[in-house]
Amino acid sequence: MIFMRADHERLTGILVEAARREVMPRFRKLAAGEIREKATPGDLVTEADEAAERFIGAELARAFPGAVLVGEEATTRDPTLLDRLGEAELAFVIDPIDGTLNYAADLPLFAVMAAAIVKGETVAAVIHDPVLDDSALALRGEGAWLQGDAGTRDLRVGRAPSPDSISGMVGWAYFPEPLRSTIPARFAKFGQVSSLRCCGQEYRLAARGNCDFLLYGALNPWDHAPGVLLYNEAGGHARMLDGSDYRPRLASTGLLCAPESESWRNIISIVTI
Repeated sequence: MIFMRADHERLTGILVEAARREVMPRFRKLAAGEIREKATPGDLVTEADEAAERFIGAELARAFPGAVLVGEEATTRDPTLLDRLGEAELAFVIDPIDGTLNYAADLPLFAVMAAAIVKGETVAAVIHDPVLDDSALALRGEGAWLQGDAGTRDLRVGRAPSPDSISGMVGWAYFPEPLRSTIPARFAKFGQVSSLRCCGQEYRLAARGNCDFLLYGALNPWDHAPGVLLYNEAGGHARMLDGSDYRPRLASTGLLCAPESESWRNIISIVTI
């Protein structure tokens, strides 16, 4: 299947509408009983997550009959949904609210995300900011751009500075040992290391050149399939820690995004040796 620009626009419209209908009306208005913890401590789900995923799923099913839909909340209930990503003619991974911890804490730093996947390859991405009401978009082979009321502008990663002045976003807590302990010990070798607790916003930041690298341990496809395509199409170099290409169904741990291959090698040598 060829995922066309018109398909991409339809996907974008569905996410924008979900944000307007389901996400923003509930923001800062959730009752205590509308925020719950999943099996993992600190992993939250809200009524807004579930309502937005239902809306997105229903609209995608109408727009793309027969497509496989892999939402974060649906996969929590049925992990076998992930097994269908590799060979599906068309699949969508959906994160109804990326950054639920921020959303539940009334912090306006979250995103609504989705990626279209054809035969295991990510071909289109949408990372929508419901607060700013703009979308970071990418279509495989056609670049990355930011689209909103102010118009459209291309996204490009920045030039890599020297390692001692480089800034990055690192999800170190999701690495297995010994990396979980050794990676934070290397932070002093960089200019600045932080985290927004929202992969979507971190990818948006890096794709427009305002962050030099991203390093992640856990690789749920709804968190990373949209962002990796966005970053690569913005001219970046996103690879697994072993140097292989990222694929949405990979069960491996560790992903590094850097402006180009040389800076990628420099950063990987610092954090893994």
